[in-house]
Amino acid sequence: MGFFTIILLLPFVFKFIHASAARDTITPSQPLTTGETVISAGGVFELGFFNSSSAAAPQSRQYLGIWFHNIPGQRIVWVANRRNPITGSAGSLTLTADGNLLLHSRTGNGVDAEASWSTNTSRIQNPCVTLLDSGNLVLAGSDSKGSNITSWQSFDYPSDTFLAGMRLGWDLTRMIEKGLTSWKADGDPSPGGFTYRMCRTAAPELMVWNGSSIEYRTGPWGGGKSWSGIPQMRTDSHFNFYFVNEPDQISYYYEAVNKSVTTLSALDSFGELKRLMWVGSGWMQYSKLPEDPCDDYGVCGAFGVCSIYNPQELCKCLDGFVPLSPSAWTLRDYSGGCVRRKELGCTPGGSGSGVGDGFRNVSGVKPPYTVNATVAAGVGQDECGNICLRNCSCVAYGVVGGICISWAGELMDIKEFTIGARGMDLFVRLTASELDSSGSKSSNSSKKHIIVIIIPLVLVSVLLFSFAICIMRRKKKSGVEVVSVKASKGKGMELPIFDMSTIAFATNNFSNENKLGEGGFGPVYKGRLGDGQEIAVKRLSRYSVQGLDEFKNEVMLIAKLQHRNLVRLLGCCIQGDERMLIYEYMQNKSLDAFIFDTAKCKTLDWPKRFEIILGIARGLLYLHQDSRLKIVHRDLKVSNVLLDKEMNPKISDFGMARIVRGDQMQESTVKVVGTYGYMSPEYAMHGIFSVKSDVFSFGVIVLEILTGKKNRVFDSNQPHISLVGHAWTMWTEGRPLELVDGAIGHVYSESEILRCMQVGLLCVQEGSDDRPTMASVVLMLGSEGMLLPQPKRPGFYPKEGAKFRNLSSPEHLSTVNEITVTMLQGR
Repeated sequence: MGFFTIILLLPFVFKFIHASAARDTITPSQPLTTGETVISAGGVFELGFFNSSSAAAPQSRQYLGIWFHNIPGQRIVWVANRRNPITGSAGSLTLTADGNLLLHSRTGNGVDAEASWSTNTSRIQNPCVTLLDSGNLVLAGSDSKGSNITSWQSFDYPSDTFLAGMRLGWDLTRMIEKGLTSWKADGDPSPGGFTYRMCRTAAPELMVWNGSSIEYRTGPWGGGKSWSGIPQMRTDSHFNFYFVNEPDQISYYYEAVNKSVTTLSALDSFGELKRLMWVGSGWMQYSKLPEDPCDDYGVCGAFGVCSIYNPQELCKCLDGFVPLSPSAWTLRDYSGGCVRRKELGCTPGGSGSGVGDGFRNVSGVKPPYTVNATVAAGVGQDECGNICLRNCSCVAYGVVGGICISWAGELMDIKEFTIGARGMDLFVRLTASELDSSGSKSSNSSKKHIIVIIIPLVLVSVLLFSFAICIMRRKKKSGVEVVSVKASKGKGMELPIFDMSTIAFATNNFSNENKLGEGGFGPVYKGRLGDGQEIAVKRLSRYSVQGLDEFKNEVMLIAKLQHRNLVRLLGCCIQGDERMLIYEYMQNKSLDAFIFDTAKCKTLDWPKRFEIILGIARGLLYLHQDSRLKIVHRDLKVSNVLLDKEMNPKISDFGMARIVRGDQMQESTVKVVGTYGYMSPEYAMHGIFSVKSDVFSFGVIVLEILTGKKNRVFDSNQPHISLVGHAWTMWTEGRPLELVDGAIGHVYSESEILRCMQVGLLCVQEGSDDRPTMASVVLMLGSEGMLLPQPKRPGFYPKEGAKFRNLSSPEHLSTVNEITVTMLQGR
């Protein structure tokens, strides 16, 4: 018995001996050769030789590098000899007695005389190289006076990876630039074409370069913990970001809030900077730069503004500017940029005095490139404007991170952010005739100057008024009018308004043949406009629970949202007591008409169901994170997911949606509205809602798509168990595939099915904090190798010993604290 015990313990003994023997240093008497490694004291990083090859260079080459010790796959974070791989059969890393670290190739004839790489350091007493748990390789010793010094460290010479605690930027004392350089290709660590470096302008910023061309820039530091071009950094709770601008250094670094998290940022061979986190079985992408087309440098040219939220065009000119080449802009070529409509009264080198010049505020934008900018510290916005106004070369100004910045020359790379993203206020200089009276700052003009301006304006106004009358008459004949619809709290927006006769004609006077269905707020009709366009008309019932505020809320919300997985609002109709919404028509109606229909469900194979799940997830992610507003839908269900002719899903029905502030985690309401079975526990029972409420609803939808069953009583013998509860039971018993809808057939990816079911169960967990965000959901659905956490007890699942009420009746209302909830089959 004792013998077998010893045999069983031998692997652990050998492992302990190996761990004890592992060293974290290199000394003159202890070199490092191929096959040997150095491991940091805490076992986090490992230094050694590795072989690498790529399609372009298939012959194996040997490099000295650092990688994570306990993470499979040898994720390389630093390479010493990127330009000079070892050509011999082996390598040798030696430390000389005076402190120079040398890398040589070893052949059958011994060590090559010429080093492949070295630190070029000397005059160090008692030198020693140590690999730290931060991933930094440090060469230290003492100087001639016996003082401890650090002579060299790998963090000063990064490769393609930015680790926590590492600083990017400039050491101005030693004039060392610390930046990232991409690998040439996967498997080829030689320097690639992309770099990520600190640009030493008046207001420093980080940039991705492709050779000598700018690909992306962060914008100047915006104060606090973010770059002005990445406002989402302000709300990042997982990392702390720091920027230092002092006489001896300009640097940027970050730290993980949770020190146990393994994370890195890497510049890949395509020029994308990706932040990765290790999640147990693979690297999860946490963020990426550039993240959208407007991050591409100068995409809209000089004086152009880029906005991905403009459905018509990606680019627009600043006020007071017009496209340099209108024909090119028509063809979506914006690179030529924009030019002034009228020259300034004050021009560099000119004779103008600047009288009449002023500024137009462009709010919520990324600051332009600062190569032609000057800065003034400790200056407020008003004084900053005065500084710019006195300088004929100044074309714009703004205060970023407490620093006054004045721009000269062209304004390049301006990006418009979403509402609430807290972009900068950029004040663009314009001549008086380009300024309106709404808060624009300008100097007083002479009476003659005023007369010259007013007379043409009067004439133009008369012409415009006459033209407007003609347009209104013409549009009235067509039944469509563009007016400003105002929300209950003030701000309005342009939206097509259809008159009643046009909609009545389009829907054949709201005939039953045109009726598509009936929702909680009234019937929906199919219609066809005079130009042949098919529409869906949602006619609000006079007795509907959706009042005028909810109607306006839905109009304002949908009009501001543009995403391929959200239904598109074409206009509305308000006439007397009638209130209607006009949507794009969805040929395949709603998702529930397919998955719960015994015939139609067979047309949805697994690939199509998976695409529908992904589409709903992307649409919900847009509402929660990527849209101009942070929106909680509050009534997400299969009947509110419409399908176009290509079976692409589109989320609809925003009558109950609510906007939440970007920094607000949750809100509460005394009036709970929605459909039982889709409502999260905290919302149904306490009126507390957040984005995690929508996540719960999404999880229910995923399970319904997988099973083809409604989330109601699943087993008449257990009337307190719903589909969600039954799915969790089957999951814990290891029988989840028994739930899969038989209509899917037998041709499907088992791993995809299981991953979707696991994600669905994670979304319906009882505790809102346990549920993932939609960003994590999209990532989990699209990452096949990612290790997902095990789901906990779902919401509304009875606890042991709980008393149950029979919920098997078809439909009934339950009122709790004057909260009315439609239960079970209320779809």
